[in-house]
Amino acid sequence: MTLRHALASLLLLGATPSLAAGRVPYGGELRVAHTGPAEPGEPALADSPLEATLLGLLSRPACQVAPDGHLSPAFARELSRPAPQVVRLTLPSPAQATALARAWVRLAGTEAPSPYRALLFPLRGEGRLLSPAGDTLELPLGFPWPDLERALCHPALALPRTVPAALGPFSATGANTVEARLSWSQGRPYLDRLRLRATDERGLSRLWANQEAQVALGVLADSGTPSGAALYATYLAWSPRRVPPDFRQAVESALEREDLTRLFVRGPAVPMPNLLPPALLPVSPGARPTPPPAPQAGRKVTLVYDSGNEDQRAVAERLQVRLHDRGYAVALEPLPRAELRARWARGEYELMLHSLLLPPVPGPALAVVLDAAGRKDLLGVELPRIGALPDAAARDTRARERALALAPSVPLLPLYAQGLALRAAPEVGGLVFDAQGLPMLDGAWLQPAVTGVPGARR
Repeated sequence: MTLRHALASLLLLGATPSLAAGRVPYGGELRVAHTGPAEPGEPALADSPLEATLLGLLSRPACQVAPDGHLSPAFARELSRPAPQVVRLTLPSPAQATALARAWVRLAGTEAPSPYRALLFPLRGEGRLLSPAGDTLELPLGFPWPDLERALCHPALALPRTVPAALGPFSATGANTVEARLSWSQGRPYLDRLRLRATDERGLSRLWANQEAQVALGVLADSGTPSGAALYATYLAWSPRRVPPDFRQAVESALEREDLTRLFVRGPAVPMPNLLPPALLPVSPGARPTPPPAPQAGRKVTLVYDSGNEDQRAVAERLQVRLHDRGYAVALEPLPRAELRARWARGEYELMLHSLLLPPVPGPALAVVLDAAGRKDLLGVELPRIGALPDAAARDTRARERALALAPSVPLLPLYAQGLALRAAPEVGGLVFDAQGLPMLDGAWLQPAVTGVPGARR
């Protein structure tokens, strides 16, 4: 019995008396509606919680982390440490080992650079020299980094779904349909298939109200709506060479993080005053407000943002208004996400909204944030000092301390962090979130009809 199946049985014993023996039924079709794209793209670009969830149906990273921190293989069949500074991945086949090495080399190189390349920074050569031997991928470390295995579980390190070697708990069998993969390494999903339907927010509400969906992903959060960890962090980045030295002071004095999350951003969302989200770095008592610099008219800057992210559009418009009072005329330029990341890689921007799905571990999360801030040079200084601590709690504490200490020196201001909320019909059981904040749809099952269930839809 896999960890997922054991967890599902425990949940079932406490929730469904009619199946008191703990046997989870296999089979059935689950209708899932969502507000994401019909086909998520490259893993490093499909990095919102919803997109990562959809991509994860068909392509998983090497491993996955449960909410309690337990790590288990996913795409990889086995993770091991044959030596203190070598991690070994055993993949299902030589072709899949080769495909994964190529994907990581591409991510770490200059062809398609991404802030998620920082997850591979502890590897010797930063992951650009990987060469599989058969079905095995050896990962030599350049310095001690005990958190590498958990970093490798990040969804951005999965294979693109279009690569034949990609594997997930389901396989695509037709338009908007995925079927259970019987040979999935973690045990076949309980469900036979998922029917996926992409829609907008209004359509999601209609499908749910008409009982045409049993799971709704990307709903607006309320007090009774389950949601995953808020690790999708949005920052305002700027190029120090292209804005005045007092720009940080101007933005800090104009920011209203609480208002952004309450009025302009889809929940679940929390204000993020530190470089790491509150899920990784608890918020300390608020600092004194930053006095604004003397406004000077005529400062013109351009703010680029993700054209496919409605929250970024709303926040960009709000920043445009708030910075106007500080003497900045802000022009807004929406860009497709791929072009936005390309501009970031080339350093061709003045202001940029940058949203990133951070790992659920402070050290790897700090690495991604520093790279996104254009301070890759700090990785070689900070990460070895964090990784030198053998105790996990001590590493987490050091990473949090360094995040606080480095915040004033990086051209990046944290704004807010978001999670993914969902609704599930009473007949859907076993639906839990992993440590990344993503719902594990492969662990869900359909319960036999139970009457008198509180909250059941009529």
